[in-house]
Amino acid sequence: MAEETYEVEKTHPAVGKKKKSGGFQSMGLNYPVLKGIIKKGYKVPTPIQRKCIPVILERRDLVAMARTGSGKTACFLIPMFEKLHTKSTKGARALILSPTRELALQTLKFTKELGKFTGLKIATILGGDSMEAQFAAIHESPDIVIATPGRFAHLCIEMELKLREIEYVVFDEADRLFEMGFGEQLHQILKRLPENRQTLLFSATLPKLLVDFTQAGLNDPTFIRLDVDTRLPDTLALGFAFCPSEAKIPALLYLLKNVVRPSDLTLVFVPTMHHVEYLQMVLNHAGIPCTYLYSNLDPTARKINAAKFQNRLVNVLITTDIAARGIDIPLLDYVINFNFPALAKLFVHRAGRVARAGRFGTAFSLISLEEMGYYVDFHLFLARPIHTIPVSGLPESLDKKKPVWDGYLGKVPLSTIEDEVSALNLWHNESIDLFNMIKVTKSAYKLYKKSCTAASHESVRRAKAINLESLGNHPCFSSSTTPTEENKNKMLLEIRSFRPPATVFEIGANSNSKKAVVMREKRNAHGRIISKHQITKEMAESDTLPIEELSDNEENATVIMPKYQTKKQGSGKDDEYFIPYAPKNYYMENELSLKNNFGKEVQSSILELEVDDDTDRRKKKAIMKWDRQKKKYVGEEEKCRKIKTESGAWIKSSYKTNRYERWKKNTQIDKRETNDDEGSGTENFRSVTNLTANRRNPRQKMKGVREGNVLEVRKKKGKRKERNPTGNREEKGVKRLQNSRRPMQMKRKFKR
Repeated sequence: MAEETYEVEKTHPAVGKKKKSGGFQSMGLNYPVLKGIIKKGYKVPTPIQRKCIPVILERRDLVAMARTGSGKTACFLIPMFEKLHTKSTKGARALILSPTRELALQTLKFTKELGKFTGLKIATILGGDSMEAQFAAIHESPDIVIATPGRFAHLCIEMELKLREIEYVVFDEADRLFEMGFGEQLHQILKRLPENRQTLLFSATLPKLLVDFTQAGLNDPTFIRLDVDTRLPDTLALGFAFCPSEAKIPALLYLLKNVVRPSDLTLVFVPTMHHVEYLQMVLNHAGIPCTYLYSNLDPTARKINAAKFQNRLVNVLITTDIAARGIDIPLLDYVINFNFPALAKLFVHRAGRVARAGRFGTAFSLISLEEMGYYVDFHLFLARPIHTIPVSGLPESLDKKKPVWDGYLGKVPLSTIEDEVSALNLWHNESIDLFNMIKVTKSAYKLYKKSCTAASHESVRRAKAINLESLGNHPCFSSSTTPTEENKNKMLLEIRSFRPPATVFEIGANSNSKKAVVMREKRNAHGRIISKHQITKEMAESDTLPIEELSDNEENATVIMPKYQTKKQGSGKDDEYFIPYAPKNYYMENELSLKNNFGKEVQSSILELEVDDDTDRRKKKAIMKWDRQKKKYVGEEEKCRKIKTESGAWIKSSYKTNRYERWKKNTQIDKRETNDDEGSGTENFRSVTNLTANRRNPRQKMKGVREGNVLEVRKKKGKRKERNPTGNREEKGVKRLQNSRRPMQMKRKFKR
């Protein structure tokens, strides 16, 4: 590493003299590439760049997990510039595939800025642009092609591109490429690429389809994932508020009005697209400016809404997990989980968008009763203890950088959100659209829950052990409460926890009635069992460890009394000499551990995001189903006609429209390329059949003959005339004369 730094300093002392050895100078990059990096303002590589760039420079295939905004674009652009180095006439040598038009244009802008001094030519092949202009761009022999899969696959089939010279392929946001249904196009493009190419995949998560693709399309790849990208930063404050499902919308309104400042950028995650539309209508009624995103939104509207949030025209964005992919918002302040995610990795993926680059941020979660199991799973994953807020409140924290409620679970007092509840009821009574959306969101959430992963049984058991009735009010919601309201909440808590000694059959009934007699018999039969259960429960609560320590170390087992024993017995754990069977961070290390086998590594990193639309959910389930008649699994039947390509793959017939042949005829591009001495460099990029088109059409060939060969052409034409001196027209004229003489001869014979 020191030798490489010395070479840079020796060759270009003005550049490498002032820089530290741990920067880009130590990577041994060429001067034009290094100059573009410094011009861009980069000094020290990010952690993902420090790990990925040396591996890519060794010409190895790579699968890298990097969240949005971690600097992954420079991870594949810098080695690409180093590999291509200078412009070539061979044709395109690098291919970058992006899932959306917006991301491709963003990559194009960054590529031009970073490769400003390399002189490499870039072409973009995007859906929605003119295909004729893209035909011309391919014939201009670009060095780098940035494309979307659908249009590039269409262009490959239309132009019959061979892609022989492609040596560097990048799948940017590869998880989104498969989630958006580009699997068929990617496989079609992959079949046209040479086998000795270098393939790179960058993704925020690893869906199952992407894992299958990496195992089929990559050659002995290297898997890179940083633990720091999977853990939560220290500057992130976590807030957990327990509330019923029907009180989540009023609680969200309270947070946006009283806790979040109007200038803070806030991202609200909801489960389905119907929740997005519903909350957007509610916030508009509340006078809170907001915008929204979901997967089935029109691309133009998606671009406009994302730009509104990024440019701070609105400060609240309502979105789903899939729709939030690829949106880089480096200065995000708040993330609010309207529903607690079913996977701990998904929580980290959501909350990791805030508190970047040393900034402080907050992730707030609204948790219902059915989501408590996921809440315990999350703490096991991060090896964090579960802390609850007592009724008396929290003491003042010594750490002034973070709020006192960081990491604590509290409840939302219903008296605090009474104003929001009444306003919400009024809006539903006035708006029929808002009222109808209640039923839609409930139905959508039921379908969403069916597709979610269930919490573990151990986490559900521990969640039940948390005494939710004794939870104190969360400080974010209790800041405006008065002593009168606190007394009111205590009285409501006592009423809620009141259990009458008599049952409904005994209250107000005669002692000799049939109902009272039945209840006395039941008490005599089961009273002893009930009392034993209560005694066992009280001893377990008094002798077991607190829930905070239980969730921190799973090994802290509790020994409950035997069935007929009356003495109290402790947990049997010696605080000084007890050796647990698993370390404290067992769950986290088990999730983040890297194996030697690539297949095991990617399998442990799979994160399937739930779709936000019921139509997409049905399509996901209908990928393969059992056919009783055919006795095998079959896919969804395609209604469109298909044709077979030269590689043996079946594609849509609409891809082959002969537009390229018509464009060549109109522009006479083959004549221009023939007159060019060097050629356009597309002989390796296009197919052989297109290059031999002039040989198959002799007339077109004669049109392109130079002036020195005109006499030869005339001689050939003259020889053809000698073979047939009369010609077709002369032969027809002779026949007419012969036919016209016959009646005259007959007249002469008649006169005689």
